[in-house]
Amino acid sequence: MKDKIHHYENWIFDWSGTLVDDLAMVLDATNHVLEVYGKPSMTRDDFKQQFRLPYIGFYEEILPNVPLPELEDHFRTGFANSAAAGVISPMLPYAFEFLEFLHKRNVRMFILSSMDAQAFDSHAVELGVDHFFEATYAGVLDKRERIHLMLESHQLEADKTVFLGDMTHDIETARHGGVGSIALLTGYQNEQQLLSVDPDYLARDLAELRSMLETPPTLIQ
Repeated sequence: MKDKIHHYENWIFDWSGTLVDDLAMVLDATNHVLEVYGKPSMTRDDFKQQFRLPYIGFYEEILPNVPLPELEDHFRTGFANSAAAGVISPMLPYAFEFLEFLHKRNVRMFILSSMDAQAFDSHAVELGVDHFFEATYAGVLDKRERIHLMLESHQLEADKTVFLGDMTHDIETARHGGVGSIALLTGYQNEQQLLSVDPDYLARDLAELRSMLETPPTLIQ
């Protein structure tokens, strides 16, 4: 993987936990949903332990028989009104610089995220990163069902494409699409969880990946 990283021409990014630290906002939004239905709120640790993608399964467990569109409406309200909005949700360290770095190398970049599409669109513009991406696919319930469409729609060669994410579902999606996978330890799941799905590479953060890209392949150990 350390040598192959130089050959990737197409970079697909997850959003939450990969480029943006929005866990506090997502937790506030989730607890707003739970409050609407009279359920106890979750702590940060509870949420990280229980949350999973596709998120429809997560909500079916804690709020069975509630229509997903109804849940999503409440989630949007909670996300927009989060006490952390504009305070705790910056780009993750090195993320903006990494996007600029790839942009200068004329790399094609895309977003594939489960984050609500409306919340993503406004947040990406607010953070000044929307222009980096050739196309964005947000609000995707199951990323495995979208990865092949992305490859076909944008004529991306699978062996020249990599998907970066912070959750096991992202790595499973990459494998489903036949593309490279990079797991990042900057988000919602820990090293043990991510290693359980055997990513092509596990990185501490985007600075580590940039260092690899700046190092000639023959010098990478």
